[in-house]
Amino acid sequence: MYNRFFARFLPVFMLMLVLVAAAFAFANTNTVEPSGAGDGSDQISGYNVTAIRYTLDAADPSTITAVRFTIAPLGAQGAPDTVKVQLNGGGSWYDCTNSGARWTCPITGGMNVAAATQLRVVAVQAVEP
Repeated sequence: MYNRFFARFLPVFMLMLVLVAAAFAFANTNTVEPSGAGDGSDQISGYNVTAIRYTLDAADPSTITAVRFTIAPLGAQGAPDTVKVQLNGGGSWYDCTNSGARWTCPITGGMNVAAATQLRVVAVQAVEP
């Protein structure tokens, strides 16, 4: 009786084994390149902004047309790569360009001196991966 049972279901069982093995073989063919991940931190020491100078419009001295200043690192980091300024809270941001440690920020369209309530400087050093 057992021989008949095995003889009858053995081919079905073998076929199921082959199908399951084939399914696992196809599922196992994915390849993933090696990669890495990490987490780290370091102190953000910032920059010292000095020698601030405002350029007034020659025709209308109540209008600021540019801001110039120097930036020096407070820690071991290097000079900033990107600098932007804002002359009033919530106002427009202006891009700056550098020549050495001196940065110049043209105020596009100018800004009335009375509207300039604060000088906010954002300076960052790009970190290449």
